[in-house]
Amino acid sequence: MGGGRPAHDIVVLGGGSGGYSCALRAAELGLSVVLVEKDKLGGTCLHRGCIPTKALLHAGEVADTTREAARFGVKAEFLGVDLAAVTAYQDGVVAKMYKGLTGLVASRGITVVAGTGRLTSPTTVQVGNDTYEGGHVVLATGSAPSTLPGLEIDGTHVLTSDHALRLDRVPASAVVLGGGVIGVEFASAWRSLGADVTIVEALPRLLPLEEESSSRRLERAFRKRGIGFSTGKRFARAERAGDGVRVVLEDESVLEAEVLLVAVGRRPVSEGLGYAEAGVATERGHVLVDGLCRTNLPTVSAVGDLIPTPQLAHVGFAEGILVAERVAGLPVTPIDYAGVPRVTYSEPEVASVGLTTTEARARGYEIEEVQYDLAGNGKATILRAAGAVTVLRAKDGPVLGVHLVGSRMGELAAEAQLIYNWEAFPEDVAPLLHPHPTQSEALGEAHLALAGKPLHVHGPALHPPPAHP
Repeated sequence: MGGGRPAHDIVVLGGGSGGYSCALRAAELGLSVVLVEKDKLGGTCLHRGCIPTKALLHAGEVADTTREAARFGVKAEFLGVDLAAVTAYQDGVVAKMYKGLTGLVASRGITVVAGTGRLTSPTTVQVGNDTYEGGHVVLATGSAPSTLPGLEIDGTHVLTSDHALRLDRVPASAVVLGGGVIGVEFASAWRSLGADVTIVEALPRLLPLEEESSSRRLERAFRKRGIGFSTGKRFARAERAGDGVRVVLEDESVLEAEVLLVAVGRRPVSEGLGYAEAGVATERGHVLVDGLCRTNLPTVSAVGDLIPTPQLAHVGFAEGILVAERVAGLPVTPIDYAGVPRVTYSEPEVASVGLTTTEARARGYEIEEVQYDLAGNGKATILRAAGAVTVLRAKDGPVLGVHLVGSRMGELAAEAQLIYNWEAFPEDVAPLLHPHPTQSEALGEAHLALAGKPLHVHGPALHPPPAHP
């Protein structure tokens, strides 16, 4: 490695959502790319996160539909769950997508290096005895499940989400420690597959980062499904109890179950990878970046779960693309993280874009709000689905937030994010037609109501339509 031009334009350390999206876009733009990955391309999302968990949830949906078939006039008998076959189905989905991804990466001329990489300078990554030099290095080493002090993960009775996906049985009973997205999704899936489940959440409600009304609707639905939960109580300790686990909370109340799932979030993977030694600024394991994903070193960027932005695959995609385009010399703009769609794939699903009412008021907005109940929606009635669409606007101004609860409502988050990110007024959305009968009509109905001309909503218009060019 002399003083000439680096051997590669970009070296990407980590082949998950953020890393491979950066590599793909950089290659599209004509840059030479090396992508270092210690496991498999696709990272947590493809192999231990988004994809296999949603396959598990879909298997649970099929089980629930079979149990409830008589409600729709269909004779069917639910005989049980073959978890080995469910796992084979999950693995088949993952394998198909992995094959497609590896083929795509190969087709772009990206050099993939298998092995554990370590940052050895602001422009070099070492893998084994080999060193790869780039004009720019992108750190994308992702995250791993977190735990709590004194809580021993054994992979058999005390589990992380990684272990939960590889269980050889549906547990008869489970305590889920953490009422965020991961905990709620596993609780929903396991209940559908036949487990007795109780969630423990230290904060006052499930999905505490979502709109409060969405959390309350989810909690009501979970009660009807027989999913227990204890909110506002902290975990104290866990101990083995026969063939299971005894969980003690801070008020000395006790829960016993076959397994304890620890779903208290994910931590960035940065330790021992040479970041600090190379001079990269970090805080609590996260690599610190500015709005364009630049670290304190001019030749190093970072993306994905490694940085303190929302831990979502589609956020990693966007950050990876942003970095590739910036390095290639294209103009880029920071990501508005409030405008990122968020979906919890439980039954019912909870989705949102934009601000909650609390966040909007904290920013000084005077807000107007409509909740459209799915009881008035034809497709939801056909599906026997319950839920609501909540839309917030600034008084006489644009939409500030959209919050969705109900079966398959996550699919509406795409339209919601267009409305929010284009700073649309309800009056802009109200004339747009939504096909009938679909649940998307609920989003249209809420905007009609906010625009002052409700259709399938009881009561008068909330306010006269404001002047809007």
